[in-house]
Amino acid sequence: MAAPLIKNPKNIRLAMLGSSIGNGHPYSWSAMFNGYNKDLMTAECPYPGIPAYLNKQPPETVPMEGAKITHIHCEGNGGFTAEHVAKCALIPNVVAKATDVIGQVDAVIIGTDIGGEHVARARPFVEAGVPIFVDKPLCDNAKDLKIFMDWVAQGKAIMSSSSMRYTKEFMPYRESTHDLGALRYVSICTAKSWETYGIHALEAMYPIVGPGFISVRNIGTKERNVVHLKHKKGIDVIVIASYDMFGGFGALTLCGTAGQKQLSSGDSFYSFKTQLEEFVQYLRTGVRPFPFEETVELMRLVIGGLVSRAENGREITLEEIARM
Repeated sequence: MAAPLIKNPKNIRLAMLGSSIGNGHPYSWSAMFNGYNKDLMTAECPYPGIPAYLNKQPPETVPMEGAKITHIHCEGNGGFTAEHVAKCALIPNVVAKATDVIGQVDAVIIGTDIGGEHVARARPFVEAGVPIFVDKPLCDNAKDLKIFMDWVAQGKAIMSSSSMRYTKEFMPYRESTHDLGALRYVSICTAKSWETYGIHALEAMYPIVGPGFISVRNIGTKERNVVHLKHKKGIDVIVIASYDMFGGFGALTLCGTAGQKQLSSGDSFYSFKTQLEEFVQYLRTGVRPFPFEETVELMRLVIGGLVSRAENGREITLEEIARM
């Protein structure tokens, strides 16, 4: 029977850990827990899109109730300091080492999007029994995925997701695509790299089509990924991850036997805040918001896309990835 993962579910202490280039989550996510210094964040945040969407919200709706980032450490190549994030996002404690937070917080957030680093970043907290949220993608290779799977099988509290799972504009089609008939074609776009942003596109459409992917084939390049996924329901999914295609981020097309729909994502604040609230609810109840098996399947799609691209577009089955 599920039970809270922490001692005091009404007053959760969290640590924000790590930094990676191009990733502003230590600023934005911390602000969504704590609130923020509006003047400082607006003037000095190195990611101007963050204060742009934070400042649109009524100030009282930004902080999380009963959960706060109390400690921060920003080891990595993000190009900013933990001290600066702490000032912008009202974090009281900056620690010298990430592991210094053990015993001081109830759970940690690994706010970096380099999948190949996540096992090493997570290990000391897994071994200490500290619940973890890992930024997307959880990992980028089969060996590390197996380690995470083993940890979860041992009962370790590990959660990972893309914020695009919670895209407000896509939610109605998570409930039903009945008016479209049987889905036959789905496409979705993202900017940046397959390694870091492919999971955004994958996890955005995944709750709509559901589990059951068979294979992945990436016929593109490192800068222009063109990925074909086959689903057991007879759905062909095309994912485009093109480095500078920021104008197409979150463009989703659903085509079925009876109709079609074109959608686009827009409310980043809602997606991020809902994602973080789901982790907090997991800490409070011990009930996962979705099965970890979904994360495993998504990671196999990410990994399969990398393997296929490296092998000149060979079709890679998810069974093959599972055997690696």
